[in-house]
Amino acid sequence: MVTDGAGPKARYERAPAPLWAIAVATIAPFPIAAVAYGWGPPEIARPGLTAILTWTAIVLAFLGGVRWGLESGLATPRLYRLLISIGSPVVAWGLLLARHRIPDSWVIGGGIVAFLIQWLFDHQAPDVPARYPRLSTTMTVAACVSLAVCLDQAIHAQGLVIP
Repeated sequence: MVTDGAGPKARYERAPAPLWAIAVATIAPFPIAAVAYGWGPPEIARPGLTAILTWTAIVLAFLGGVRWGLESGLATPRLYRLLISIGSPVVAWGLLLARHRIPDSWVIGGGIVAFLIQWLFDHQAPDVPARYPRLSTTMTVAACVSLAVCLDQAIHAQGLVIP
């Protein structure tokens, strides 16, 4: 059962409009950058990829910070949950720094994996506000679909697809 830290709650609690506005503003760069990379001319495509990979690291750091904040707000924070909450952001920043050392398809795929791991971690966590799962799912879907568009483009650019 999902809780708000004070006791059992309904499976879903509607998030206030300002939270949704922030979530939409947060995910807007993902499809914009994906379109730039996927269908833009080369002078737009490369910066588009840089933008989406950087934004991936930023948003994963934000989501990890949210989990850190929720956990550290408990009377007895669990050290292992605090440590896990920084895992996806560290991976995302590491992938961003590894860019140009490993193929773009691996960097993009790693970003997708990091988002999915963060999402799984968030959704099995105890003491999560009832409105949090829909917000994090919306952000994860937008990011992963946008990154998948970039992954497709990167795979084709590397000539890994057999026609």
